[in-house]
Amino acid sequence: MLLRWARAVPHVPNLVRRDEFTYEIPRDEAAGMRVPGVLFSDEALLAGVAGDPSLTQLANVATLPGIERNALAMPDIHFGYGFPVGGVAAFGLDEGIVSPGGIGYDINCGVRLLRTPFTVDEIRPKLGGLIDRLYREVPSGVGSRGGYPLARSDVDEVLAGGARWAVARGLGRAEDLPMQEEEGRIPSATPSVVSDAARQRGMKQLGTLGSGNHFLEVQRVDAVFDRPFADVLGLEPGRVVVMLHTGSRGLGHQVATDFIQEMDRRLASEGVTLVDRQLSCAPVGSEPGQRYLGAMAAAANFAWANRQVITHGVRRAFAAALDRNADDLDIAVVYDIAHNIAKIEEHRVDGGTKRVLVHRKGATRAFPAGREEVPERYRAYGQPVLIPGDMGSASYVLAGLPTSMDRSFGSSCHGAGRRLSRHAAIRAFKYDEVTRGLAGRGIVVRSASREGVTEEAPGAYKDVEEVVRVAEGAGLTRRVARLVPLGVVKG
Repeated sequence: MLLRWARAVPHVPNLVRRDEFTYEIPRDEAAGMRVPGVLFSDEALLAGVAGDPSLTQLANVATLPGIERNALAMPDIHFGYGFPVGGVAAFGLDEGIVSPGGIGYDINCGVRLLRTPFTVDEIRPKLGGLIDRLYREVPSGVGSRGGYPLARSDVDEVLAGGARWAVARGLGRAEDLPMQEEEGRIPSATPSVVSDAARQRGMKQLGTLGSGNHFLEVQRVDAVFDRPFADVLGLEPGRVVVMLHTGSRGLGHQVATDFIQEMDRRLASEGVTLVDRQLSCAPVGSEPGQRYLGAMAAAANFAWANRQVITHGVRRAFAAALDRNADDLDIAVVYDIAHNIAKIEEHRVDGGTKRVLVHRKGATRAFPAGREEVPERYRAYGQPVLIPGDMGSASYVLAGLPTSMDRSFGSSCHGAGRRLSRHAAIRAFKYDEVTRGLAGRGIVVRSASREGVTEEAPGAYKDVEEVVRVAEGAGLTRRVARLVPLGVVKG
């Protein structure tokens, strides 16, 4: 099948307000749109988006072949590669496409929440030493190495096995696996299509945080909004938890690079012109489309293995800092969720049920109670949704709602969302001012670089309270618990 469309979206499209939390780019607003664009937001958040290129990106996504219902953007929307960050789109398997730009360079970047047996009163006196130990146990920074080096013969096993590979080697516990999206492994992974360059980058990066917005954060449960579900999750006020955010590292980045370049060349040879070349794509059922999906799944498995190895490092750090035996510590996985991934799922489309390929780029799955994809322990309450704030504000545990299925293909936001680019944040904030401000609130910070702090300064992000309010008001999720930071290790 040849994909041919060339009508550009030359301007920032107008938004029409549909209700308090829903704005629409009408289908006839920009040339080439096949479906409307829908943004979940409110007046406060919209002030930071109006005129932003991310809205043009949303309209561009709506031009892609085979797109179903709407092109969607979550309340944490900001400018990304091809798709806006916070973008969601579903494509029919017969007529639709797969686009690496709709998944992102950091394939299966995701968030994991760990519950500890400790209270904040028990941890506070030893917090500085604990953060130092976490910083040593889990390497961070650009190109960080030293976590769990792989032999060349190990790489295929990691790409196929995901978190299961790590657990089988003593880098975790069997009970960790059911508490992860896909139980930490996509079976359809095809390691053989992952390039040597990607493998080389991954061999020395397993068990590392990386740079940018990746982090390890020691937190306390500050408030509970849904007591029954919070009790099942083990989240009571004062409990210490650990949230970690990272993905597939250089391996996933190289997979994206390899396939974007290949799809670019293929489209050029077929004479296809895109409204945005960053939307480079291939039909879902085509040979390059299927190879990309196999490589994407392999990179996603690497990311789950990475977060599993980091979990092992967290347990070791707590044991060393508190002079305890790591095997005796009840540090449990609450949930692990991906936010840069594509999945084949069944959804209601045009009055019937249809299998579609859902792209989530800086967006998470938010399935409701009763769905078999939700871990059995949580199935009566809905899927946990993990929303990090910035390192100076709250993070949230939410739960998916039934209305999310029709409104957003069962999706929600993935974080607070950037307000300033990293370069703008470095210009706007000073390292000493940021660290003094955090220290004044009792938050301990360790970072591989000064820029790692300034580019992730609290002022660089949207108000997470407002983002969560919109996600709840739009019927995507409901609040379960609020978490606040005690100490942070930044990439």
